[in-house]
Amino acid sequence: MSPGELKEIGWLLMLIPFGIVLGIGVFFGFCAWKRASLLRAEKSPPSNLALEFSGLLASRSWPFDQPIRWLAVKAARSAVVQAALNLHGPIPCSWEEGMAEARDDKVFISPPMSGWVLVLGPGLPEPAEDIDGCYHFLANLSRKLGHLQFYSVNRALSYHCWALMEKGHVFRAYAWAGETLWNQGPLTAAEKELQMRCLAYCGEPDSALREALAINCERINQLAARWSVDPAAIAPATWRGRGIVGQFSHSKPH
Repeated sequence: MSPGELKEIGWLLMLIPFGIVLGIGVFFGFCAWKRASLLRAEKSPPSNLALEFSGLLASRSWPFDQPIRWLAVKAARSAVVQAALNLHGPIPCSWEEGMAEARDDKVFISPPMSGWVLVLGPGLPEPAEDIDGCYHFLANLSRKLGHLQFYSVNRALSYHCWALMEKGHVFRAYAWAGETLWNQGPLTAAEKELQMRCLAYCGEPDSALREALAINCERINQLAARWSVDPAAIAPATWRGRGIVGQFSHSKPH
């Protein structure tokens, strides 16, 4: 190796430490710049778009679990619904307390909302378990309260049911749990508008129709909104009202 080549190699070896030091300096300089940018972002006010988006999320928030079964009763007072259900140990409570307690054999009766009172809780009859018992419960309760609606949905299995009753008479009802359990009355305008699919008794759905029946589960809240009240769309101001929670399953109306 010639003396000139050795000299070039020596220069290269001298540049390596310099390159390492320069790289470290650039890295720490970038970290300092990034930290300063983050601090400025934290101190600066959010943009109008961010404020609008956060406000939209807040207005649409439903702080409770999506109900799986509920009643909508045309009534001006919660106490009237409580008396018809004959609840054991009824206790006035907030929405938060009522929704937390509405499990097993307890139900929460909401305060009135534009002439409607909701009854929420898994203790309400399950159509898939006993459709006859569900019908008799709703018919008897409707004789006491007049106009009522019932909704039930199991999104995991695509089971669903809705019923609209007046003074004990069925105006419209449909229940699906792997087969049609209940199909009574003419299709309503709201069902047609939402393109709800309802099979006749003993009907065998193909794969496309099964998918359509599953979509029913996603539209049941929209149906409730058209007929009465969608629980998941209640305005936050309503949550400040007080309702009633009580024991239910041991004293269902006869």
